[in-house]
Amino acid sequence: MWCRRLACLFKVPCQLSGSIQHRLPWLPRDRRTVLTAAARWHHTAPESLKCAWQLHGDHLELRYANTLMRFDFVWLRDHCRSASCYNAKTNQRSLDTASVDLGIKPKAVRVDETTLFLTWPDGHVTRYGLEWLVKNSYEGQKQQVMHPRILWNAEIYRQAQVPSVDCRSFLETDEGLKEFLQNFLLYGIAFVENVTPTKEDTEILAERISLIRETIYGRMWYFTSDFSRGDTAYTKLALDRHTDTTYFQEPCGIQVFHCLKHEGTGGRTLLVDGFYAAEQVLRQAPDQFELLSKVPLKHEYVENVGDCHNHMIGVGPVLNVYPWNNELYLIRYNNYDRAVINTVPYDVVHRWYAAHRTLTAELRRPENELWVKLKPGKALFIDNWRVLHGREAFTGYRQLCGCYLTRDDVLNTARLLGLQA
Repeated sequence: MWCRRLACLFKVPCQLSGSIQHRLPWLPRDRRTVLTAAARWHHTAPESLKCAWQLHGDHLELRYANTLMRFDFVWLRDHCRSASCYNAKTNQRSLDTASVDLGIKPKAVRVDETTLFLTWPDGHVTRYGLEWLVKNSYEGQKQQVMHPRILWNAEIYRQAQVPSVDCRSFLETDEGLKEFLQNFLLYGIAFVENVTPTKEDTEILAERISLIRETIYGRMWYFTSDFSRGDTAYTKLALDRHTDTTYFQEPCGIQVFHCLKHEGTGGRTLLVDGFYAAEQVLRQAPDQFELLSKVPLKHEYVENVGDCHNHMIGVGPVLNVYPWNNELYLIRYNNYDRAVINTVPYDVVHRWYAAHRTLTAELRRPENELWVKLKPGKALFIDNWRVLHGREAFTGYRQLCGCYLTRDDVLNTARLLGLQA
């Protein structure tokens, strides 16, 4: 769901009810004003219900553009955008949050056509645009999606006919880069064509959108089936669908693959939209989706090959969601690297296995499998937080290079080009 543009018209500020003020003579007049407002809803115009507000003991309730919002008084003081509280040049808060009285309440409240005005006990005035409040309220965020996506199976992706981007356009123009990133954000995969098949040119390609994340595999990895590392990827065996680096505390965000040479048969790459599969689980068995999003598991990588000695452990649920809108943002799925399940009590673990089986069945449906033959000159970028990858077994000599990218930098590049990311 894309962010909505919201608007409504207001005419005159409401008046407080004097009939209730006289019942509170023991309070100072300014406090009587605040509590009086809590007695009923106040509207900007008597004939309109598009905007109304009401004060309660610890929060302001505001109904605007079909959204009912509740704002804690401390929150309203803390987010003040006045020059003394917020540096508009650096977009950073100047107000010391810890200095705000936790029992603070506004002395007066006023609403005009577009703005909420709050006067605090020390005389400071805070102004909020009503549309800004809708966009930034908890209730408003629940209706928004952080990352708009198109979920897909193999047929949906083929029907979309998502174009690859030419390497020169990708490297030299903002238009080409933006087209690539839009495809990547929506589908979780994107291709660049006509890349010179060398590790050095692949590195230049990757650096166009992000810093390269150096890991235990190095900066740019370059491998064949020589079993030089303690990982099944360094063999000719088939690999089932999985996400990488589940054994990192923060799995790598983006993975780049470029096949430089293959003299043999097989070796097609398998791609599966994990979010599409998870969406099917949510529809068919929401209780199992919830279990997969809450039960923490350990993933582990133990390596003692040559000079490589590593023992990595990452902890997290299979499905990771934003708690305010239940939006899925990361899937951590790798049956090869899942460690001993010792973080789940016995009365939960069997239900977890059943939920895992349901998700696995969705991930393994043939209609969800997109098979791609990677060839020299065609680089593939994968959202490792969303799209699972695998490969079929192969024969002959097969040489790949690639790297991991820092997710924050890819999203930063997209935002700078005007994309929602």
